[in-house]
Amino acid sequence: MFLRITLLVVVVVIIIFLVPRLLSGSRAVPAQGSTAPSFTLASQEGTTVSLQDYRGSWVVLYFYPKDQTPGCTREAHNFQVDQSKYAKRQAVVLGVSVDSVDSHKKFCAKEGLNFKLLADRDGKVSNTYGSLTNLGVVKFASRHTFLIDPAGKVAKAYTSVNPARHSEEVLAALDQMQKE
Repeated sequence: MFLRITLLVVVVVIIIFLVPRLLSGSRAVPAQGSTAPSFTLASQEGTTVSLQDYRGSWVVLYFYPKDQTPGCTREAHNFQVDQSKYAKRQAVVLGVSVDSVDSHKKFCAKEGLNFKLLADRDGKVSNTYGSLTNLGVVKFASRHTFLIDPAGKVAKAYTSVNPARHSEEVLAALDQMQKE
């Protein structure tokens, strides 16, 4: 009886303390007001894209789990439909996942996406932004978004994202921040 209780306690402790660490990236999400971590990644076009390429513009840096999955497709479609609204606000949308350049190219072609999707194959950028989910063998980007101001600072971080209405939410935040 004592052995069963001890074993149960050990299992509960493992579940409470170890599983959350395995399911999340090892880094914290960058704090609001901090300098956005720099990066250079390949886009679906095969060109490299760096955060500093967009200094002077607003950047919507969104991380998503997987190309051609229902939630990710819906989120990407909404960002695509709103591209003219982002342009009016001098903002660019960049999507990041651990999928390959080829996967991004096929996703953009199939779904009619014309903004840049960036391939973070090793998950380093996702991890730097606290947006890497690591299940041991399987790694993917968590659905997080960072609104980065023209000076390169994190203006807002979204760690709970509803793909159906996220683009509208980001546009409203941009409007509010640009008024201030």
